[in-house]
Amino acid sequence: MGTGIFITGTDTGVGKTIVACGLAALLKDSGYRIGVMKPVETGCMEKEGKLFPQDAVRLKETSGCEMPLEKICPYRLADPLAPSIAAERAGVRIDIDRLMNIYDEIRSTHDVSFVEGAGGLMAPLLPSCTYADFAAVLKLPLIVVAGNRLGVINHLLLTLEHASCKGLSVLGYVLNQIENQPTLAAETNREALFTLTSVPCLGQIPYLALSAAEDTSLLNTFNESFDFRFIEAACLRSYQ
Repeated sequence: MGTGIFITGTDTGVGKTIVACGLAALLKDSGYRIGVMKPVETGCMEKEGKLFPQDAVRLKETSGCEMPLEKICPYRLADPLAPSIAAERAGVRIDIDRLMNIYDEIRSTHDVSFVEGAGGLMAPLLPSCTYADFAAVLKLPLIVVAGNRLGVINHLLLTLEHASCKGLSVLGYVLNQIENQPTLAAETNREALFTLTSVPCLGQIPYLALSAAEDTSLLNTFNESFDFRFIEAACLRSYQ
């Protein structure tokens, strides 16, 4: 039975998928069997008569996870909205017990399994269940992806505080460069955050297009920019 890590973010569009793919590639290259799960993907386009979960496909391809896509991403929704709202509009009922059973199945055959949320911790998975609640039910530690831009200090600290209020363990956060041209805020955020939180920064990732999840530059970038020790320690603890 392997360990699991929940990938959340300070907002939507901050690079959760690219970071999850980078971590999957990094651990896979180190010899770990990697499982991935995107419980709900919204904003799916139609392809060959079916809704196509692009983020989940990238996770599967990068990680080498052999689970069928139907289990990696059990719920695919068309509207680019919070999962509970997109599901309601589509007439779909998201079943938490089903998601938990699928996660247990993925975890049972992999060393490390990444579960990627949608939006941030407070995004509703169900009308009465946020992703913070779901991470708590799964008993998973978090890695928080923060878009390295103006405003991230406030967004990240609020996310970390909410995680603490929910009793969630946070392995650390990743500052992800989401703009092609770095700003003054992006250049100074890491130093500012160092004095404001004891939660470690696991890495400051330079700008990567989402298409980088499909080539070797992703692994090279994470090898250079990510502090692997925190993840390896979490993996080792799961076997003690």
